Amino acid sequence: MKTGMHFGQLRLIISIVAVLAQFYLFFRIKQAIRASQRSNLCQAILISAVGLTIASLFAMHAFTLSRPIPWVDPPDAADVILFYFPAVWTFGSIFSALLLGLSQLLGGLGRTVVRCGYGLASRKSPMPVNLQRRRFLQAGVTGLAAAPLLLSGYGAAYGGKDYEVRELTLPFGRALRVVQLTDIHAGVYMTRAEMRRYADQVTALKPDLFVLTGDYISNSIKFLPDCVEEMARVRARYGTFAIMGNHDRWHGPEKNILAMFRRHRITFLLNAHRVIQTGQGSLAVAGIDDLRSGYPDLPGALQGLDASIPTILLSHRPEIFPLAASCGVPLTLAGHYHGGQIKLGLPGLNLSLAHLLTPYPEGLYRIKDSHLYVSRGIGTTFTPIRLNARPEVTLLRLT
Repeated sequence: MKTGMHFGQLRLIISIVAVLAQFYLFFRIKQAIRASQRSNLCQAILISAVGLTIASLFAMHAFTLSRPIPWVDPPDAADVILFYFPAVWTFGSIFSALLLGLSQLLGGLGRTVVRCGYGLASRKSPMPVNLQRRRFLQAGVTGLAAAPLLLSGYGAAYGGKDYEVRELTLPFGRALRVVQLTDIHAGVYMTRAEMRRYADQVTALKPDLFVLTGDYISNSIKFLPDCVEEMARVRARYGTFAIMGNHDRWHGPEKNILAMFRRHRITFLLNAHRVIQTGQGSLAVAGIDDLRSGYPDLPGALQGLDASIPTILLSHRPEIFPLAASCGVPLTLAGHYHGGQIKLGLPGLNLSLAHLLTPYPEGLYRIKDSHLYVSRGIGTTFTPIRLNARPEVTLLRLT
């Protein structure tokens, strides 16, 4: 099932923009150094140091994204220096470059307008230079360029860690407390200690049913044992159920993933369902494979189910919702998009890559009597930064 722009195309566009941003920032910094009163030798040393730093930070982050990093629980210092600093720089530098480029363009237009106006007023005297105003503008531009980097640092150090428990009450036909975790993305940005914190939070919510909707790892299956072991610590009344995500498909193999969950007594639903007997009657939990990277089969997952039994469908991506609603599934739970992960919130409008790619980026949706809930998840991908899209533990009170 295809949805929106192809992810590979989007990633290529972002990569090109990021590379161009590095070159642009380097040349802007180089210009500033050349304009200073330092000696030629000092200028050459500074320019070389800046170029080496920018290239190293960008290359380190690019390597992290392109290669599996099986370093489980690195020391804090190594984590910050090798992974967080490069990620913060790479993301922040893109917007710093965009803001600097915009300010340079607007500044050039402004100077042109002023010169034209001054030339019409007097063709004899040269336009005076206001040094104080120039210094003020230079300080403003420097602050403008630093702002995205500071915001990125905040998003990595705080925005990506400050989770909330999101509670909803939905009609279902059975009274049930369901806790959902999704997009854990165990890896260098999601340590075992953090996963334990989330597992403890889920336990504190006393779920009747605990569901995991995919993307347990980021870019290496080496992190899967820690993730599954921590999630298996949760004891839910009717058990824990899990499905496949795209990152799990990318870095499998499938048999290893299934064996790991089976070993820890977590039911893995791969185009399948399980019927649960409760004091109020039966209910079913169904799960399908990832819509893009796997082999989803919703009819197969629902085959043999009595239509009178209310069903919770687990799907990593939410685009299955219209089909699920047409099949009479009352509740679909999904994730994948992290609520945009980095989102610009405007009055009446949320803007992020996810909001451009799908009609279901986050939150609650309804088609007739069927509901879809898309969780923002707890992990991050490609960058540890979250802005305006807090990590989320979801508690659904079904009635």
